[in-house]
Amino acid sequence: MNFNENQPIYRQIAEHVCNQIINRKWEADQRIPSVRETASLMEVNPNTAMRAFHYLQEQHIISQQRGVGYFVSPDGYSKVRDLMRERFIREELPEFFKKMDQLGYSIEELKTLYNQHKNGSSS
Repeated sequence: MNFNENQPIYRQIAEHVCNQIINRKWEADQRIPSVRETASLMEVNPNTAMRAFHYLQEQHIISQQRGVGYFVSPDGYSKVRDLMRERFIREELPEFFKKMDQLGYSIEELKTLYNQHKNGSSS
């Protein structure tokens, strides 16, 4: 995995896990790769992967069953969605609005473009 220098690696690993959940590759109550498997896959120190797992546990996205492994929490999908929505509103939307203003787009124009996108149109 190629890591972004502007964000801690453990957060990027946590983001990868969240993406697996939000994209429904890992469902509620499903076992996920272990800390060691994740560290090996991501080519990081197991302590870094463990830090990501602890963060995800604090967010109630995953849970640990001693001796068995880590699992997606029953409401893991909604927790990830809420976390991603909060981040989108806090970090990405202000930049989007700034660019929208710079380019002179109106809400109506964006609504039209969004509807075209949803319908699979390109123009």
